[in-house]
Amino acid sequence: MPIPKAELHLHIEGTLEPELAFELAARNRVELPYASTDELRKAYDFEDLQSFLNLYYELMAVLRTERDFEDLANAYLARAAAQGVRHAEIFFDPQAHIARGVEMGTVVEGLWRALGNSEAVHGVSTQLIMCFLRDESAESALETLEAAKPYLDRIVGVGLDSAEVGHPPVKFREVYEAAAGLGLRRVAHAGEEGPSEYVVEALDVLGVERIDHGLRCMESPELVERLVRDRVPLTLCPLSNVRLRTVDVLADHPLPAMLDAGLMCTVNSDDPAYFGGYAGDNFEAVRKTLGLTEERLRELARNSFVASFLEHDEELRERYLAEVEAYEF
Repeated sequence: MPIPKAELHLHIEGTLEPELAFELAARNRVELPYASTDELRKAYDFEDLQSFLNLYYELMAVLRTERDFEDLANAYLARAAAQGVRHAEIFFDPQAHIARGVEMGTVVEGLWRALGNSEAVHGVSTQLIMCFLRDESAESALETLEAAKPYLDRIVGVGLDSAEVGHPPVKFREVYEAAAGLGLRRVAHAGEEGPSEYVVEALDVLGVERIDHGLRCMESPELVERLVRDRVPLTLCPLSNVRLRTVDVLADHPLPAMLDAGLMCTVNSDDPAYFGGYAGDNFEAVRKTLGLTEERLRELARNSFVASFLEHDEELRERYLAEVEAYEF
């Protein structure tokens, strides 16, 4: 069994494997522009973030009903559990669904059919984080938060994803202030393709508690010092970085340097169906390619639980941390 870990950077829509995409397309009578799962897999060769997003949004067309979202979440949870994930904080993108006529309730209720039973069925505790699409308007984000209000008993926080360049965090100041007022936790993608200044802005303007990606913080020694001092977690996604050409090859990934600098790094899968691996696959890839020691891997696993939003159940967090310490490689 792989080392126990929490997954903190996972887009549920990004777990849509080609086989399930075709199954849901047939169920919902949606025609996909691909003749087979093999042909679809060949389309997973991305030049950058935008080329990935184009396919990501195209394939979402197959997600229509509560049952579809339930099946999607259950498929992810089964795979994650097999790779040692004990706790998952799952992102979803309601604007992408609402834009095609799928209501917020359909998405949340469908996901919750799987998440609500996840501990019993999969042995994985879960939380749900609603993301705003940064290439949509700030007004749209505020409308999305309003639409989510009936479901806030199931949503623990808000995030910010999609195309980063040209969409600085400050654009979403108002909706993050509103989310904070509702008691929601706050995270944001920053410093993946965007500059290190976006990380600073996410911290100072949006008040985020975790930075999703944050790779480019290494360009600013002052920022690294601040992140280390304040113990701000970074949710890194190594295989994603390579697939989206943020890092040329995995051997060049700055993860070892980030750990050496004292940064609180975690390793996650991002959009695993598209990027070649789930959480355990990412751990194995960095172990093999970057030569991480067993203690470094234990540190990454430990960090994932420390960085998770488990404040409501510290006993559960301590149990997970004890599993990490007791794990034998």
